[in-house]
Amino acid sequence: MENLGEANFVREMAVGKREGFNSREHLRNAELQADQRGYKDILIVDVDAHHYENQYFGEIFKYIEDPVLKHLALQRDGNPANILFNSPNNQFNAGRLLRYGGIPHEEAEGNEHPETTRSRRQRTAIGIDYQIIFPTPMLALGMHPDPQIETALSWAYTRWWTEEVLPQDNSVKSMVYLPFFDVDASIRMIKTFGEMPGVIGFMVTSTRYAAVHDNKYMRLYAMLEERGMPLGFHAAFNQQERLFEGMNRFISVHSIGFVLNTLIHATNMIINGIPERFPKLKILLIESGLAWIPFLMQRLDNEYLMRTNEAPLLKKLPSQYLAENFYYSSQPLESTNMEALELTMKMMNAKTQLLYSSDYPHWDFDLPSVIWDLPFLDDQAKRNILGLNSLEVFPKLKAEVLGKMKNA
Repeated sequence: MENLGEANFVREMAVGKREGFNSREHLRNAELQADQRGYKDILIVDVDAHHYENQYFGEIFKYIEDPVLKHLALQRDGNPANILFNSPNNQFNAGRLLRYGGIPHEEAEGNEHPETTRSRRQRTAIGIDYQIIFPTPMLALGMHPDPQIETALSWAYTRWWTEEVLPQDNSVKSMVYLPFFDVDASIRMIKTFGEMPGVIGFMVTSTRYAAVHDNKYMRLYAMLEERGMPLGFHAAFNQQERLFEGMNRFISVHSIGFVLNTLIHATNMIINGIPERFPKLKILLIESGLAWIPFLMQRLDNEYLMRTNEAPLLKKLPSQYLAENFYYSSQPLESTNMEALELTMKMMNAKTQLLYSSDYPHWDFDLPSVIWDLPFLDDQAKRNILGLNSLEVFPKLKAEVLGKMKNA
């Protein structure tokens, strides 16, 4: 059956008609799938969705505090995105359905912000109850040659998002972007935005050269642990990474790039005892898939048993920390080998540690069916992964959901 929403979108793209786009129409087949499977009747929390904030830089940049940087951002020949440090991006889309780039003008309903309308239509079609939305081009800011740009833009973006968009829809949530190189600025972000409605955690972009175990970050971790707020590390890729110079295809960089920094940060945290120093700090690793987890478990356990003196803070095997102290978003779920996936989920204790994520609208997004249809998961495990685990990671969200149930 032809997906009419997608077909119409492609036709509109061909003739340059981009006004009045409707995300729900675009996701018509996804909505049919949700109805057929019946998972619209259970709690589904999407812990990683995206929007393209560069479509609204004109709105965002007015919140930049530094007058020089604000002027720089707004005067770049009508192209404010030039303030970003964009690495070469060879995500060739020839022959592929374009979900973004060609849809900057969602047809907003009433006086809503277009992003509010877009998110609600996506959630309705996919069958999602709550959705954490992240920026996209800004995920590269961890590699910006000027750290003050990351600090300035993360502040401006968060003010725009929490003041102009987030209050319009209680089902949209945010993990606030922390300018990780600047600890003082990060702490300011936590103090300023931590209690705001819709803010349920904080996020660091993983693609950066940062020693996450450095002592300068300890007060940041302590503050988050004390507040009961989770910290996410959101993966991305850096095509200018020296290790990738020999890779001539985007698929190569994408396969490795989204895992590399996550793997390094997790290793540094475990070997340097961060889970022991902050046992109540919930750490969520976002958009790296799951296939790397068994590798790191086995590799670190093997090395640790031969050199335990180099990790004196550890009280259990590294693999146990990965299965008990870290949480993981599901996308992109590597499902070409079901036996391998089943073993991976068993090793990482997916029943309590895995959280569903769609990564919509990116080209490799996953619908809830990627979890719902897994033959080796029982009904309770599916419900946990699709929604209930998120309530344990995000206390503010749990309180909201329980409050709604009480008042129903």
